[in-house]
Amino acid sequence: MPVDPRQREQRLDAIRNIIAAHSVRSQEELVRRLTELGLSVTQSSVSRDLRSLPISKVGGAYRLTPPAGGPTNGAALQETMRDAVTGISSAGPNLVVLHTVIGAASRVGSIIDGAAWPEIVGTVAGDDTLFVAVGGPRAATGLRRRIGELVGRESNDG
Repeated sequence: MPVDPRQREQRLDAIRNIIAAHSVRSQEELVRRLTELGLSVTQSSVSRDLRSLPISKVGGAYRLTPPAGGPTNGAALQETMRDAVTGISSAGPNLVVLHTVIGAASRVGSIIDGAAWPEIVGTVAGDDTLFVAVGGPRAATGLRRRIGELVGRESNDG
């Protein structure tokens, strides 16, 4: 049975709004909230919808992933980084290593890339680890300090 595109768009809008307003921790909870809004959904349709939207699970809850670049300053950047980054360390004079909650390294890398901080040469993300290449030891120290202040913790290696 074909899906009415208007119904799907209405469902996608509702999912975005729910995730923006509430800490949703499971697809079952999302199905319940959508049903409360009068939408007829199944867990499998919600699963497909989540895959089609810029949404990731951070700290056990679904979050809207910022568009390319994401938040680059202020409270939004700080909140995103604080929720995702679990540790900061170095691997040599030109590499800062950020440890994140599972699945968040790519998102953090996108945010850092979008911030266009001058000391950063580039980023490479895995699932829960982000390598941030910088121009030298002084840049690495400054970046560790900057990220430590954003996330409210110090670098694991000083």
